[in-house]
Amino acid sequence: MFRRFQAECDPQFDSLDDWTRQTVGELAAKLDALVVYPFDKPALPFLRWARRSGAGHVSPLGLNIHAVYGLWHAYRAALLFSRRIHLPASDAQANPCKSCVDKPCLHACPVSAFNGSAYDVDSCTQHLRSSAGQPCMAGGCLARRACPVGQEYTYHPSQMQFHMRAFLRNMDRS
Repeated sequence: MFRRFQAECDPQFDSLDDWTRQTVGELAAKLDALVVYPFDKPALPFLRWARRSGAGHVSPLGLNIHAVYGLWHAYRAALLFSRRIHLPASDAQANPCKSCVDKPCLHACPVSAFNGSAYDVDSCTQHLRSSAGQPCMAGGCLARRACPVGQEYTYHPSQMQFHMRAFLRNMDRS
């Protein structure tokens, strides 16, 4: 989805949320569905929905992890239909973090922002704003990148940079 956004817009200036709203909104209209977004208020439980469907588990970083895609997936919208849609049974897979002995994600963060049960947002944010945080800003969160699951689906550096800048902008607003 990000590649299409990048091809149609300028990620330096355009909003991924606005583009998602337009693109998925058009699809929803064609399918006669209601669309909801994780960036709307009040926040809807997208991650809980994913876990209930078998499409994700909670990782030690607090992010949803998928057995195949690892930490490299996101939920930008959900389509709600007025009628029940019969889908193939979910191929739910075990949480890959349960069998990960070394848990490299918990040791890769330069400021130890993750401890397996909590995320120190302030330490992370301060680090990202410093010169020492440039490796994370340029290539994405080092803790996330340390996860061995789904490495072949790692985001392109331009997408990582886009999301890191968006994270800092959101921190400025809160």
